[in-house]
Amino acid sequence: MIGQEFEFRVGIGTDIHRIVEGRPLILGGIHIPYPSGLLGHSDGDVAIHAVIDAMIGAAGLGDIGSHFPDTEEQWRDADSRELLAVIRDQLKDKGWQVVNVDVIIHAEQPKLGPYKGQMKRAISAILQMDFAAVNVKAKTNEGLGEIGTGLAMSSTATVLLQRKMKRSL
Repeated sequence: MIGQEFEFRVGIGTDIHRIVEGRPLILGGIHIPYPSGLLGHSDGDVAIHAVIDAMIGAAGLGDIGSHFPDTEEQWRDADSRELLAVIRDQLKDKGWQVVNVDVIIHAEQPKLGPYKGQMKRAISAILQMDFAAVNVKAKTNEGLGEIGTGLAMSSTATVLLQRKMKRSL
């Protein structure tokens, strides 16, 4: 906008969790029908965790572990959508607005194509932003490593934040 100066920051977040039986699979804020889920102190949602880490990093506020340590019982089995809302509000209080989010989920199985739109919808709703400003991609590891052999899933996210520059007189 003319006459307004903005500060922009980019953050990158990552997360990885083991796949285990007996847990629901939660990715990008939605439940995906699958016989196994992700082991984690919270619900193990690697996609939301990567977004949170990217947002916190862009704002220069540390990392997800410093905000929601896995040593604290209050975060056991936490719904990652609620954690994302907490960070959204903290950043808003500091004047930050999320411009866009780009997420990659690395998983051999299940095939995530049918769920990408639902994940975009969930993330954009939580962040109170335009659906078109969120992108979710799914990649396999072509059978390589722990992800490729079905032992783990991971996610990487990039977030762009903006806020109005504070003018000093």
